[in-house]
Amino acid sequence: MAKNLTTREEDYSKWYNELVLKADLAEMSGVRGCMVIKPYGFAIWEKMQAELDRMFKETGHQNAYFPLFIPKSYFSREASHVDGFAKECAVVTHYRLKTDESGKEIVVDPEAKLEEELIVRPTSETIIWDTYRKWIQSYRDLPILVNQWANVVRWEMRTRLFLRTTEFLWQEGHTAHATEDEAIAEAEQMMNIYAEFVENYMAVPVIKGLKTESERFAGALETYCIEALMQDGKALQAGTSHFLGQNFAKAFDVKFADKDGGLDYVWATSWGVSTRLMGALVMTHSDDNGLVLPPNLAPDQVVIVPIYRNEEQFAAVSEIANNLMKELKAKGIRVKFDNRDTHKPGWKFNEYELKGVPVRVGIGPKDVEKGTVEIARRDTLEKEFVANEQVVSKIESLMQEIQENLYKRAFKFRQENTTEVETYDEFKEVLDGKGGFVLAHWDGTAATEERIKNETKATIRCIPLDDNVEAGSCMVTGDPSPRKVLFARAY
Repeated sequence: MAKNLTTREEDYSKWYNELVLKADLAEMSGVRGCMVIKPYGFAIWEKMQAELDRMFKETGHQNAYFPLFIPKSYFSREASHVDGFAKECAVVTHYRLKTDESGKEIVVDPEAKLEEELIVRPTSETIIWDTYRKWIQSYRDLPILVNQWANVVRWEMRTRLFLRTTEFLWQEGHTAHATEDEAIAEAEQMMNIYAEFVENYMAVPVIKGLKTESERFAGALETYCIEALMQDGKALQAGTSHFLGQNFAKAFDVKFADKDGGLDYVWATSWGVSTRLMGALVMTHSDDNGLVLPPNLAPDQVVIVPIYRNEEQFAAVSEIANNLMKELKAKGIRVKFDNRDTHKPGWKFNEYELKGVPVRVGIGPKDVEKGTVEIARRDTLEKEFVANEQVVSKIESLMQEIQENLYKRAFKFRQENTTEVETYDEFKEVLDGKGGFVLAHWDGTAATEERIKNETKATIRCIPLDDNVEAGSCMVTGDPSPRKVLFARAY
């Protein structure tokens, strides 16, 4: 299998697009801006989904499902929310088609106009809070901890596979609480769960922080986020969790009777991650040979490739391979024995390198004689011969070793590409030359934030939630700044 990938150094964007296509993750569909997630790509997404779903349920959340269509009038109830999504909304106006007078063309039936237009879900706060009004009467009904796995539509002008598509898959959590403190604790908890998942399963280091007011989710009082750095020096928002205050409860008149018999509005959160995480996974670890997948999310953690010239050799190799496969499966390792006779071993080696399988095992006639197998690890491309009796323990240790190595490698890259600056000139020089994360003082005003964005195309990714707090002066205006914030150009 010839890869013929553009290198990252040549054209990072082209490399990414080619890799997603050639590794059989996804492709664009016949619908503008919408993608087809192919079986291999969906298998990775299912692994992500399963782990996140487990983490949500361990913290008391339950799954539900809400309608794809939202009455347009619902959006007008929360002004900042509709302002934030109005330009991205797809609207359903009619419910029937018919043939024209010629009988050849299909047209919209003008008599089938909806009484109220429907918005195709860009996010579900409005339909969910209309529902919660029916569910909540008393403090005994709280908290509500609900998540849904769904698709959403946001009409994007410029699309890229996984990173920005008109329709995408995600999960969205929507919770209701009796107190402000409970809702804030929930929003913080979910940010931490996202960070734990992205670091421990995706092997991608993230910075936790708060969005500035202008970058918050539409309708939120506070947005918590995790930010990751890709290999081209651009940032990618990997997940967000929003403290919504009582905005949606007031918009939909969701009140509850408290323990003292008084009435109060419910406190809310929402939080989500999407198939954008697939883009982050590809861009963080992969190289010019193809995907590099962390073992925790790889659909196949190990692939065994037989090398043989005749049926007798194939039988001898297959016996060893099948025994090894059984032993690995007994250890909970996801393993595949590729015994297809339609492709040669070299083709298979290339295929699995392109698809990022963490460990490849080659077994040939000489290995049968010597009692060894060849083990190749995808992260470093290193190969070694291992005695049969040591193979299982070696592969077991490699699963952890590769997972940790990918995280350490990405963390080191982020460290080397995070720069602290004091002046605006220095800031612009780093952005144009080195790229990456830039820590700089900002005076806290929207005007300065907008100026920086317009002049440099860099945005404030977050106000980090760490202890590295030292007051100073804004790099642009010289006005007081309580701490440095994180800037970058971003996806």
